[in-house]
Amino acid sequence: MAVENWVAKQVADLTEFRRDLHMNPELLYDVERTAQKVADALRAAGVDEVHEGIGKTGVVGVIRGQSNVSGRSIGLRADMDALPIIEETGKPYASQVPGKMHACGHDGHTTMLLGAARHLAESRAFDGTVIVIFQPAEEGGAGARAMIEDGLFTRWPCNEVYGMHNRPNLPVGQFIINSGPIMGSVDEVKISITGRGGHAARPDQTIDPLPIAGALLQAVQTLTSRNMDPIDSAVISLCTIQAGNAFNVIPQDVTLTGTVRTLREEVRDMIEERLSAMVGNIAAAYGAVGTTEYLRHYPVTVNHERETELAAKAAQEVAGVENVFLDMPQTLGGEDFSFMLNEVPGAMINVGNGPSAALHHPKYDFNDDVIAWGSSYWTTLVRQRLPLA
Repeated sequence: MAVENWVAKQVADLTEFRRDLHMNPELLYDVERTAQKVADALRAAGVDEVHEGIGKTGVVGVIRGQSNVSGRSIGLRADMDALPIIEETGKPYASQVPGKMHACGHDGHTTMLLGAARHLAESRAFDGTVIVIFQPAEEGGAGARAMIEDGLFTRWPCNEVYGMHNRPNLPVGQFIINSGPIMGSVDEVKISITGRGGHAARPDQTIDPLPIAGALLQAVQTLTSRNMDPIDSAVISLCTIQAGNAFNVIPQDVTLTGTVRTLREEVRDMIEERLSAMVGNIAAAYGAVGTTEYLRHYPVTVNHERETELAAKAAQEVAGVENVFLDMPQTLGGEDFSFMLNEVPGAMINVGNGPSAALHHPKYDFNDDVIAWGSSYWTTLVRQRLPLA
């Protein structure tokens, strides 16, 4: 075990910081309180530069090492936002904001990176520059993209960028990672079918959009089963349907919404093209009009091979080779760290959260025992990637 003495001494204070964030969750870009606490803590730690309002409410800290012979810099990213979920943990530090909770552990992610930033600012035991990135709006708001568009990597260039997420039911003190596509793209679909409404007793005088919707619900599943390599992964889930408001009136319109997830951009392109064509043609076959609005939210999250190996090496120094696994299963859940990985080589690793409810569950809670492991991972990664001469 290589949890370092410096973080062991800070665990109580960091735990208090994490639980304060947990009691005061904020959503998407509306993380003003959280961002202010982070910025204040970075300044108190002696971080060289603290920049606020990046990508609306993001925070960037710049920490310079004892030397800068290499001229290199690396980025370390944590997310800050919570979810619109009613908490059911019963913890004494449970959310005090109705309908909002940290159900994905972003309060822990922020705290672990803050712990590392404190130590890096104190020790300066590295050559180069560390950019600590505290990001808003991971949960559906594309905060990573907003920070990039606001000049994240042009104002603070990074040679590499790394992220970390907690993993429920992986034992505390263990890490897991894999290279290549690890998380799916996240797209939103809105399908509109316009027929001709009328009296339910005279369907022959209408173009009923409901049977069209039924045919479409069945047909879209062939996009994955009959249009792509069975080895590839993708899912199309149509999750809502809205039509009509009276028991005896055939509606004019039906709207369906859902999500598409893939692990390859080529598959993503195919589904967008074929889904639009399918909707239009099936509706036309019934005499109706079908349109598709396809919104691309997050790209596929792809860990770079070299940086995956480097992240694993740092985790192995912290936890031991036997506690770092290189076979993390792929998932079609999304992660907007993907935007950063499309700009700069890097990797995201998962740290064990111990026995736990699933992410996004009302009973989920970040395990404070993980703080020391995550903070030690960050500082070890910096020491390895930016070694003093």
